[in-house]
Amino acid sequence: MASQAVPETNQPAISVLIPIYNVEKYLRQCLDSLRDQTFSNFEAICLNDGSTDSSSAIAHEYAEQDERFRVIDKPNSGYGATMNVGLDNACGTFVAVLESDDFFYPDALETLHAAALAHNAQAVKGNFTFYWTEGNRDELHRMVEPDMCAHVVDTREDTRILFQKPSIWSGLYRRDFLAANDIRFLETPGASYQDTSFAFKVWASAARATFVENPIVHYRQDNESSSVNSKGKVFCVCEEYTEINRWLDAHADAAHEHDLRLMAQISQYNAYLWNLDRLAPEFKLEFLTHMGKEFRAYEANGTLCWDEWNGWRALNLRTLMDDPEKYLRVRNRSNDSRSVAKALFALRLGGPKALVQAVAGRAKQ
Repeated sequence: MASQAVPETNQPAISVLIPIYNVEKYLRQCLDSLRDQTFSNFEAICLNDGSTDSSSAIAHEYAEQDERFRVIDKPNSGYGATMNVGLDNACGTFVAVLESDDFFYPDALETLHAAALAHNAQAVKGNFTFYWTEGNRDELHRMVEPDMCAHVVDTREDTRILFQKPSIWSGLYRRDFLAANDIRFLETPGASYQDTSFAFKVWASAARATFVENPIVHYRQDNESSSVNSKGKVFCVCEEYTEINRWLDAHADAAHEHDLRLMAQISQYNAYLWNLDRLAPEFKLEFLTHMGKEFRAYEANGTLCWDEWNGWRALNLRTLMDDPEKYLRVRNRSNDSRSVAKALFALRLGGPKALVQAVAGRAKQ
């Protein structure tokens, strides 16, 4: 493993971590977007996780041409372990993440850094756009609402961000804040879901967060896999929530612990059902059965408070806990995005009362 030290006297304001694995097709666009930022006081840590294509050579080209770039070549160990190497080598006051198949908007770092300084924020979050190479097409994905922006938010109390896609790459985090709260990545093999527990820890710790409406990153869709076909990856998301519960046991303060555990469970419920739809058919029942087992464990230890779940979510959860085969059968018959399909799903699951609950639940989202 090779790492180029950064002199302490030249400490950058931001360390940008770029995890790289066999992404030669997109890497130049990614690194160009960072090199050409309107904000220049950054270091770019290119984390080559054992690539077998030309990704390492490309990263070294940028390091040779621009002293702000450095490359760490390491044996393949997966996303979480790679990102922790990046955190250990970062020198900046803040840390940002740029995935190597995505690319920044030109003023991304300037926007995030200005917001962080203006509000003395521990973490900053912006919106992003879904990007398709074909047609050079962007669609704004709004995660941050206007009323969340331009002021300080305690995300342990205003928990809306906990229900959003982790998307750690459209944010900025104080490095000392991450260290003080033991916010690191879970080092599971592969590259699935490891931003989930990291993002939860950030927002479950931040007494001073702030948000910006601007899109920060073009989030590439062309490189997305449509389903999970590897047995080894089926339960990766479960490990992230085991890590979240471990972290809550160690770090949640008494004033916020109850609400954070509820938010963690609802986030887990949402993430598991999203994951269910991505799984190859042969894994779905096994995964759903495992999900029911985990939530029955919450019920047994007294942390699953049914009266704090809305009726529609509670019906879904109760059904899949008690009869995962029925739940999957009904979901498979009704699982598309049309409103009529959602209505049929509710009726099949629990009759007219369930339909009312589903409509009420959607209105609250």
